[in-house]
Amino acid sequence: MRPAIYLPLCSTLTTLSLCSTFWVGAAPGPERTEKAGSEYQVQAVHDLDGIGKFYLGREIAQVMGHVGADWLERPEREAEEHTTQMVDLLNLKPGQVVADIGAGTGYLSRQLACKIVPGGKVLAVDIQPEMLELLAKRMARAGITNVVPVLGTVSDPKLAANSVDLVLMVDVYHEFEFPFEMMSNICRSLKPGGRVAFVEFRAEDPNVPIKPLHKMSGAQVRKEMKRLPLVLLSTSEQLPRQHLVIFVKRS
Repeated sequence: MRPAIYLPLCSTLTTLSLCSTFWVGAAPGPERTEKAGSEYQVQAVHDLDGIGKFYLGREIAQVMGHVGADWLERPEREAEEHTTQMVDLLNLKPGQVVADIGAGTGYLSRQLACKIVPGGKVLAVDIQPEMLELLAKRMARAGITNVVPVLGTVSDPKLAANSVDLVLMVDVYHEFEFPFEMMSNICRSLKPGGRVAFVEFRAEDPNVPIKPLHKMSGAQVRKEMKRLPLVLLSTSEQLPRQHLVIFVKRS
């Protein structure tokens, strides 16, 4: 995640267009490894919707900044993504602690908060202070008191160790600038038996009207989690446009 970078669209905010362009540097040079052993590469020639940094064969996507916040709250989102069904599929219980990573305006944090009362708490993590300000205002208007804004960084969600029952990432993991470091810190935050849920637009489906770099295949998600202390728990394709892939922390 990177702050204040608005996702360039080819048409309107109602859908993320499939059109894709490429940026070419002055003189393409060889790939260079950013961190030994991490399998990050930076390339001069890359998709305009990406940051030119690659991880395990996947280019990391640009982040939608806070100026695009209205898209997160669009009226048609429930019909397009079935977010109520998605939250139900998480099988949350009262008293649990849930981290909503890349919480944005809190669209999903509000739904999560209702599922874990009494006694539960949502840690709404974002790296953009502007998003967290919008989130706090919406929670106050809705009278929701069990959502806690958390300002994270591009490599660390700033969650206490062994404190979280479920980490939820909806259409955000593909934008992590440091996916391995971020996921390592996320795993550290999980309680024993804690779960990580990825919701990503299906790259396998050309009919999903989202730019290619903002989609991920189920195989790519599983590939990137192999180097972490996670075990695949379940994969659901019940949602109209997205995978729901859930891992559990290895004991």
